[in-house]
Amino acid sequence: MGLKVIGAGFGRTGTFSLKLALERLGFDKCYHMMEMPLVPHHIEVWRAAAAGQNVDWETLFSGYQAAVDWPSCNFWRQQLKAFPDAKVILTRRDAEQWYASVMHTIWLSSEQGRMDLADADQHGSVESQAQDRIKMVYEVIWDGVFGMRMENKRHVINCFERHNQEVINSVPRGKLLVIEPGDGWAPLCEFLEVDVPENDYPRINSTEDFQKRVLGTAMASGESH
Repeated sequence: MGLKVIGAGFGRTGTFSLKLALERLGFDKCYHMMEMPLVPHHIEVWRAAAAGQNVDWETLFSGYQAAVDWPSCNFWRQQLKAFPDAKVILTRRDAEQWYASVMHTIWLSSEQGRMDLADADQHGSVESQAQDRIKMVYEVIWDGVFGMRMENKRHVINCFERHNQEVINSVPRGKLLVIEPGDGWAPLCEFLEVDVPENDYPRINSTEDFQKRVLGTAMASGESH
């Protein structure tokens, strides 16, 4: 089947809402970081991709019609080469707001997860799968994209803006849609040539939602997520 939609936007740009929107439009399933617990055997594939090794994209995305968010978005070029008929969607938002959101959600969650694993390792109770997943996240995102310089706001924002511009400059005209949170169904449905649903566009996973669901749960239970 192969991917029909390739999401090139970084995490915290409305990617989870886009995942649900695409699935509602019939592009089911849509790959997202949230899928990782369901496909733990993919972890080593993403680590290999981060190391610059070749990936069998058709096998990796078997059963998926779309892919958004990390870890997938870093490799949009390779995916477009593998699926030349796919369309590309770049989700983006104000860079300052994006940085604040990242630092208060997925970066905190990753650091907390890494500390929890280090503590578990000292007690001999660390799970190899959880350890590999954390390694993958750092190799693909925090080190792979930002060089582990997350406290350097200007550097991180420059990486974000450079990535977005490379997508805009490289994807052939007519194959790229650039959207931001709040744009709703209209531009997405027009781009994908599908009817606009009657129900509202999904709007979930705000910073507050993330902190309540992930960070709050982890802090209450002592578990990593």
